[in-house]
Amino acid sequence: MKKTQRIDMVQRVVDDHERRRAEALALCEQQVREAQSRLQELESYRNTYVQDFSRRAQSGLNGAGVREYQVFLSRLDEALQHQSQIVSQAESARSAELENWRGAARRAAAVGTVATQWHAEERRVQERREQHETDERSQQSWSRRSHLRAT
Repeated sequence: MKKTQRIDMVQRVVDDHERRRAEALALCEQQVREAQSRLQELESYRNTYVQDFSRRAQSGLNGAGVREYQVFLSRLDEALQHQSQIVSQAESARSAELENWRGAARRAAAVGTVATQWHAEERRVQERREQHETDERSQQSWSRRSHLRAT
């Protein structure tokens, strides 16, 4: 097996690894967007709930209604805090996956550079070999013509 065939195999493996890391990064990015979207929905819901409560409070609420509001708002705040943690975890996972992808991309680029150099070297060797063979055939042809003229 030629050196260039071996590096081509390595390049395919490294490129495949880099592609898988890019796909994993895209998945992490999607998870971050979904978690952020859910957080925004919860925040919007909380704001709407507070505004609705303010309107109802102006028209008069009893003590039980206020306690229910406080309990529900407390649970909503816990859900917001939990969702904020999910967003943070998703962002951390995305950052880690970004570093994994960057490393894989650097390796793929390095192997690509080596592969390009090895292919260029192989072409130069092949061109030299072909040039040598052409020169040799030309020399033999000249020798035969010289020999035929001499006789």
